[in-house]
Amino acid sequence: MAETSPPAKGIVIQPRVLAVGGGVALAGLIMAGVFLWMVPAAAARESKAACRGLRGDQPVAPALCGGGGACSLPVRAPDFTAQDHQGKPVKLSDFRGKVVLINFWASWCGVCKTEKPALAAMAREMAGGDFVVLALASDHQWQDVLISLVEGLAPAFQLPGGDWNLQKALDAYAKALPAGVPFKVLLDPPAGDGNIGAITASWGIKAVPESALIDREGNIRAYFVNKRDWESSVAQTCLSSVIDN
Repeated sequence: MAETSPPAKGIVIQPRVLAVGGGVALAGLIMAGVFLWMVPAAAARESKAACRGLRGDQPVAPALCGGGGACSLPVRAPDFTAQDHQGKPVKLSDFRGKVVLINFWASWCGVCKTEKPALAAMAREMAGGDFVVLALASDHQWQDVLISLVEGLAPAFQLPGGDWNLQKALDAYAKALPAGVPFKVLLDPPAGDGNIGAITASWGIKAVPESALIDREGNIRAYFVNKRDWESSVAQTCLSSVIDN
């Protein structure tokens, strides 16, 4: 007599087990959703706290708030176009997708000059694919900007005497700072006989230095009135909190 095979056993799913498993999965999805919802809020709090330690919560000018009085950060950074040392137009919006620190300064500003070594050291260490430093100079002529950079970043260099023209300033700059500077310098000429650049003035700035930290979407996340020690640990924490988030 031929042997008969035992009946195949099917896979039996108990409704109770299915309900419990589904509940666990649903709870996991809810927790994941809550976590993803909380992460941006926590990152924003971290950024704000870090930059507050650097006094980056300074009030911005009404010009940045639509002209309607004081407003709280973040606010949209107005776009602008300035020229680099080759006369090439550079827009702030060219750097959308990167974190940008704009340092508003001028060659005639002694405090700006003392701030430059720390700004350069920080930019040299942190500037890269995700972060750029723009130094917007309220000056009429490039030679004034170049000589000020030499005086601030290469104080031991002996500048020649006499009147300055652009070529003489370029030669001195090349000798004193052969590697250049680790930030992008842009010229913001003042209107008429003024001393605050047209772009700088349009931001409501009446004295320099001031600085604005702008996120990847073009929003001002921190604002700094007067100079800062950009080499300090709190400065790097503030900058990194915006870069990393």
